[in-house]
Amino acid sequence: MKCPFCSFEESKVIDSRPTDEGERIRRRRECISCGKRFTTYEVIESVPVIVVKKDKSREVFDRNKLFNGMLKSCEKRPVSLETLETAVSDIEAVLQNSLDREVTSDRIGELAMEKLKNIDEVAYVRFASVYRQFKDINTFMDELAKLLGDK
Repeated sequence: MKCPFCSFEESKVIDSRPTDEGERIRRRRECISCGKRFTTYEVIESVPVIVVKKDKSREVFDRNKLFNGMLKSCEKRPVSLETLETAVSDIEAVLQNSLDREVTSDRIGELAMEKLKNIDEVAYVRFASVYRQFKDINTFMDELAKLLGDK
């Protein structure tokens, strides 16, 4: 770390402590050349996940958008907000941990449906009907048949 006073490129760490609920680390350093002390902060660099939509446009992944879509499908169902938060966090973790920086909206939709299938089957069918754009009752019945076949 370069000293802000004399620009010498070596310093030693005197003290380290987490700040901002563990999101950053504050380090007190001392320049080996001039002996002056200064503070640095270390932060994890997060690379945003880009969502490639069906029309090929791109936007940054928005967990609130996913949460709201899943919340809508769980309306009037016995699903707690905490359960939905956990599901969205799990999906976000899968996306962040993958090596792909771009993910299709189809992939996110499939992950959401997978989670909802385990949380509430009615919410799953509601989400699937919007996500897969059911065009008629036969498409809807096919999805229900698949759901019943999985049991």
